[in-house]
Amino acid sequence: MESVARQAFPGHGDLPHAPDRAVIGERLLAAQRARFAAADPLVPVPPGPPDGELLAAATTAGEQVAAVLQTKTYAPGTLDLLWSAQRVWQLFPYPGKSGTEGMDALLRAWRHRMDAESPGPDSSCTVTWPSRDAAAIHAFLRHGMVPISVLAIRTAPPPAELPREDVTVRLATPEDFEEVLALSKETFDYTAMVTSHERPDAVELMTPQLTRNLAAGAPIWLAEAGGIATSVADCGWVDSAPGTWAAELLPPGRWGYVNNVATRPGARGRGIGRALMSTVHRAFAERGTVGTYLYYNPTNPLSSVFWPQQGYRPLWTFWEVQPASALR
Repeated sequence: MESVARQAFPGHGDLPHAPDRAVIGERLLAAQRARFAAADPLVPVPPGPPDGELLAAATTAGEQVAAVLQTKTYAPGTLDLLWSAQRVWQLFPYPGKSGTEGMDALLRAWRHRMDAESPGPDSSCTVTWPSRDAAAIHAFLRHGMVPISVLAIRTAPPPAELPREDVTVRLATPEDFEEVLALSKETFDYTAMVTSHERPDAVELMTPQLTRNLAAGAPIWLAEAGGIATSVADCGWVDSAPGTWAAELLPPGRWGYVNNVATRPGARGRGIGRALMSTVHRAFAERGTVGTYLYYNPTNPLSSVFWPQQGYRPLWTFWEVQPASALR
């Protein structure tokens, strides 16, 4: 089984703004930009800080660091609940040049701040951070956070076609709704075993969006073996242009988005997913994309192997602790 399921990570504009805009000085912002560039040249230049609640801390050497805290509560029936807790506290850290220590100080300040909350069981504390910034990882782990998901990109040319006489790959139509839905559900059934996210109402949550996407002719591919729908790749298009949420996460250009890929349990390990993605990558390249991106769970023993084999490498890591009260 090759599975990935997630829409886009929240950008600064996706969470509600607090009344007061946090003030992050030019020193911290410049240090953030230098830190991101040194960690990974493909990570976009960080924009100005988002609105939200300001948290301040200091290292033992006296270096002042800061962060912005935002909160979000998703209403019942919201599609985001497929991959998110209902109540989310998201931190935007600015740890300066202090490496691990500055991040650790900010996470401690955040932990003290959460003492004033009553998050409940369906809640999380989250940070989105460049995957290759190794200095931050120890701080996240020390405070009980786990790498629940990564945004991974692929910019290599499409691979050679993988001809399979027993497999047919085609675009799905509205008439394929039941097959696409059943295959998509396989993702969430499996993800529930390997992550902390479990939604018994996954089918109800995904049905409206899937119906709209099929009706609109979205790039959703089906792989059929012996005339039976065996694997699905639910995809889309994303433009990373100045001022968009995507520009905060992806290099500039038009990207193919691989939202969800799943294969029937009995057909996994037979190369059907590879043949399907070979078609998907060629189709995106023919439309002039600069690359493709997706989200996968590092704790998923299937997708964490499959996607690197397809040429994907992490760009951002989504660190999380559930419930939010478990932040250490």
